[in-house]
Amino acid sequence: MAGFRCSGPEAARGGTGPARKEQPLTVHHLNQLLLVCSLVLLIAVAAVRISSRSGLPTLLVYLGIGVAIGQDGVGDVHFSNAELTQVIGYAALVVILAEGGLGTKWKEIRPALPAASSLAVVGVAVSVGVTATAAHYLIGLEWRQALIIGAVVSSTDAAAVFSVLRKIPLPARVTGILEAESGFNDAPVVILVVAFSTAGPVEHWYALIGEIALELAIGAAIGLAVGWLGAYALRHVALPASGLYPIAVMAIAVVAYAAGALAHGSGFLAVYLASMLLGNAKLPHWPATRGFAEGLGWIAQIGMFVLLGLLVTPHEMGDDIWPALVIGLVLTMVARPLSVVVSLLPFRIPWQEQTLLSWAGLRGAVPIILATIPMVSGIAESKRIFNIVFVLVVVYTLVQGPTLPWLARKLRLGGSPGAADLGIESAPLERLRGHLLSVAIPKGSRMHGVEVGELRLPPGAAVTLVVRDAKSFVPMPTTVLRLGDELLVVATDPVRDAAERRLRAVGQGGKLADWLGIGDGDGGAEHRTRHRTGL
Repeated sequence: MAGFRCSGPEAARGGTGPARKEQPLTVHHLNQLLLVCSLVLLIAVAAVRISSRSGLPTLLVYLGIGVAIGQDGVGDVHFSNAELTQVIGYAALVVILAEGGLGTKWKEIRPALPAASSLAVVGVAVSVGVTATAAHYLIGLEWRQALIIGAVVSSTDAAAVFSVLRKIPLPARVTGILEAESGFNDAPVVILVVAFSTAGPVEHWYALIGEIALELAIGAAIGLAVGWLGAYALRHVALPASGLYPIAVMAIAVVAYAAGALAHGSGFLAVYLASMLLGNAKLPHWPATRGFAEGLGWIAQIGMFVLLGLLVTPHEMGDDIWPALVIGLVLTMVARPLSVVVSLLPFRIPWQEQTLLSWAGLRGAVPIILATIPMVSGIAESKRIFNIVFVLVVVYTLVQGPTLPWLARKLRLGGSPGAADLGIESAPLERLRGHLLSVAIPKGSRMHGVEVGELRLPPGAAVTLVVRDAKSFVPMPTTVLRLGDELLVVATDPVRDAAERRLRAVGQGGKLADWLGIGDGDGGAEHRTRHRTGL
């Protein structure tokens, strides 16, 4: 693969050397390509352990792999196809947003939706204005280039936010705002970058506002509709193999993106909302689906970051380091905090949480992908814009990512993780009009030490089998459950949701879940009343 070249259309139009005769792709070339790709994947997987120990976001490791095998590295791979990078980056971003939406818990994100929406729209506008002004007056960029940079770097990256925040125990409101913001703000930013990168005069600001509002409304409507229809279908149609459910879920998410984009709406918002609905719909074989989506998300991140690392040319970036540091400093210390303060004024959020929200506006692959849009559009100084964005993302992610847990502790917003959630997998029993729930009791679950009879499952649900230490047995009401047990619970269709809520409530609160008021639905409230009145 040494000396491999992949250039964009501009290279084909303006090459100075003799024309190269294209060589046919043979099985030998395919074997070489497969070997290199598999080695890169293995190195990337191994690098995750280094990243998790050091606290660095994995995107930096993957970008480093791409740079290392690029034309200035040991691999000498010459890659300059911005159009291909943009297409692959969009596809990867769809998968990453889908995986993030599937893992977003509605009960945590629902209270944060108004604040997150304000950050994704008002906050982006404030950030673009402040950053563009700094790029124009401090760096000397023309207004078009300054506005492009301001829009590109105003989007927080879903992959970076999801990977870092889920390792840090933060208040539910902060986590919900950051996750929802990273899922929502890609849509308005993409619209702005495309508008600023279009040849000719930039549209009037009021026209852009109307276009953004219309595209967001179309994307939201299509995403919610596709997600609801997909969840309804998967809950009521028993597929012949469990492995088909993960494929169907990801296909529905991609349908939401494609339908939203073809309808001239925001496909990114559509795929995130559809995935969030699917992720909270208690679909059959959910753990397998979640694992499949997570694996696809890792592959998307690795491929996207490595490709972006290949696209950059390190020896050409010397003159762009200082401008990147200046713009990044303004973005991190002025634009982001100001956008948080202005956006969250109506919500009376404490200053500690606002400080953490300001510092946690992580950038990642999304700004670098968006920086390829002006390159494809042929905007002047587009290569310099790409270099500035690349340096900015690398440097400030290196600073913000590892320091986020420290800042959370200093602001007294960090905490110890709660009880581990149960792993519940549901398989439909079509002929019996019921469900077979497979319940794994993980480390940290408060279901440890609870007797089967103390689960108090609703009528129509029962624990039929317990698997412990590779042996199975039919439990008695006095059987004490232990960590590592796997329970097989049969529930009829009408009480399936109530049974799952009850199991999760006991997993979080133990045998005192009723008295602690841990939400297991109306049945829990009725049970608490019965205890307190002596009935």
